[in-house]
Amino acid sequence: MSDQTRTRTVRLRAALAVAAVTGLGATALTALPAAAAGEAVTVRYRQSATGSDQAEPWLKVVNTGTTGVPLSQVKVRYYFKADAGASYTYACSWAVKGCAHITGTFGTLANPTATADRYLEVGFTAGAGTLAPGADTGDMQLRFHRSNWQPLNQSDDYSFGPAQTAYADWTKVTATVGGVPVWGTAPAGNEPTPTPTPTGPTTPPPTGAALFDDFDYTGHTDPAIGAHGWSVRSNAGGPGVPGATWAPENVTFAKEGTNSIMNLRTSTAGTGESTRHTEVLTKATKFRNGTYAARVRFSDAPVSGPDGDRVVQTFFTINDLKAPMADDYAEYDFEYLPNGGWGEPANILYTTSWETYRPDPWEAVNQHSEVRASYAGWHDLVLTIDGDSIVYYVDGQEFGRHDARYLPERPMSINFNQWLIDLAGQTSTTPRSYDQKVDYVLHVKDQVLTPAQVAAKVAAYRSAGTAFEDTVPAS
Repeated sequence: MSDQTRTRTVRLRAALAVAAVTGLGATALTALPAAAAGEAVTVRYRQSATGSDQAEPWLKVVNTGTTGVPLSQVKVRYYFKADAGASYTYACSWAVKGCAHITGTFGTLANPTATADRYLEVGFTAGAGTLAPGADTGDMQLRFHRSNWQPLNQSDDYSFGPAQTAYADWTKVTATVGGVPVWGTAPAGNEPTPTPTPTGPTTPPPTGAALFDDFDYTGHTDPAIGAHGWSVRSNAGGPGVPGATWAPENVTFAKEGTNSIMNLRTSTAGTGESTRHTEVLTKATKFRNGTYAARVRFSDAPVSGPDGDRVVQTFFTINDLKAPMADDYAEYDFEYLPNGGWGEPANILYTTSWETYRPDPWEAVNQHSEVRASYAGWHDLVLTIDGDSIVYYVDGQEFGRHDARYLPERPMSINFNQWLIDLAGQTSTTPRSYDQKVDYVLHVKDQVLTPAQVAAKVAAYRSAGTAFEDTVPAS
């Protein structure tokens, strides 16, 4: 890629401080029957700060039922009234379960009230374990602030209790187990029904303009790659380690079982000159609304050599920034950092939707969702864009839902790349390399497919023996 990637390192590092975080899309919660026989939780709350720079809701989840509750099935929501034009950033200061096992994302209420139009949803990774009957999570010392650190007003926040200086049951915070509401009362007008199990159609949608590629090529010099509209990057520039080379020869193809797999290898021996990044992208910027999907294998460890490099493994769409803060810029990312980076100490998966940015002085308008957990292995990544929202799915489950203000105004390219943020994560001069694999890519123009429909459509291509199709018209 050319100019459109050269500022990614600066933009994404700074985004952690200024990005607008979005939450997992779902309906708001209220008190309803327990998720299953014996499963019940309550939420205890205390406020730690009444100041104007950040909110500090400290929480404990208590298992009041008769069976163990996997914390990965528990979601807790704290409701608040957003300040005009504000975006928010979540943080965990300390937790008995470990901040690495606690997630925080922001969402928007379907029916805003005078005291609530947003919520912070707190969840848990599988590493948080199971909560035994009668046990609690211990302290979760959480906080959030405006992304630009401007003052915020807590006095009109639904869940805020200024006099609540010691832990006690708090029904203005809600909880679900397995998607079923079990505790608390949501702001008026947001009473839900239990979240249904997704049962979207599994048959392919009607035929329409689409790009599908099974990546069945002999190597990076195969003429079919260019004929099918792909470019294997060789030009210099960012993102990543200064002085690194974008190496076409590090993009290879091989059979794994019956499928052809594209492999992007990034390697280094601890210097810019020895670092080889990889990227494959469409030459055309003709993709806009619709469904984007890819099956990608992320890796936590190098193929050989010492581990620890700050690697970024991606699947994304993007167009070029015409001018600082131009409102027709667009970018939508899946980005996995197996060894952390950008201030994160360990593995984390981001999805980010960009409206625009200015590189100097830095200013960004975007939203992101994240989960701090290992995503090593194969994953089905799906992104849908329509006239109302941007939705990200990982392995069939909704990962992030971003607002209409981030919808694209111009077409984009489709990209995969793997690169190193810097060389500070691992300073050894021993050669090492990391692999990111891609099974297929699919784009269906102007149609929003469920993850099940994506799987069915890919299966239909393969059953028909179709390794490549591109009927998406030029923009």
